[in-house]
Amino acid sequence: MEDTGRPSASSSAGEAPELVVLLDDAGRPCGTAPKATVHDAETPRHLAFSLHLRRADGRILLTRRALVKRTWPGVWTNAVCGHPGPDEPIEHAINRRAERELHLRSEDIAAPTLLAPGFRYRARDASGIVENEICPVYVADYLGEPDALPSPAADEVMETAWADWEDVVAVARRMPFLLSPWLVLHPEEPEIDGALRGGGDLQQERGSSSRAEGSA
Repeated sequence: MEDTGRPSASSSAGEAPELVVLLDDAGRPCGTAPKATVHDAETPRHLAFSLHLRRADGRILLTRRALVKRTWPGVWTNAVCGHPGPDEPIEHAINRRAERELHLRSEDIAAPTLLAPGFRYRARDASGIVENEICPVYVADYLGEPDALPSPAADEVMETAWADWEDVVAVARRMPFLLSPWLVLHPEEPEIDGALRGGGDLQQERGSSSRAEGSA
């Protein structure tokens, strides 16, 4: 893994309370709840997303969750995770969280490609807090300078590193406790593994994603 810099201080003061979209068993919206209070030992199912950010040589960006995070502090995960707000377009949510967590501009990130629209998981961390998400997984090319990433928000991300997907898969299999539970599951999804293994082919992925969305 290639270190890309140290985080800088950041504050969420002044931000409006963030809402998450609650989902029923079929994945249909059925309400909202404040993100700050929705996660507990009986977290209801809600909508999220995961983004893999890939540079030109095929390596993907990993981020290490800040120690102040309520769930899975200190573990490594994919580039950006978040919760779309009510009626918020997914691309807007991705750009919003990329700016909040990594201080990336929207022009630094290519249009995201949907890899796994139905990905879902439920996991309990060591403190007993549960994550329970339907969490579509996307990939996007990073258009900026990969060796000059901005310093991330210290309350979100401790460290960042570029890594080969094959190394991520090996860690997921041998030392899953080092990674977020959702990232551990990503290699088991053929669409995700196929797109990220060996760098993938983004144009081919976009075509496959469009066909998948059209048949949903």
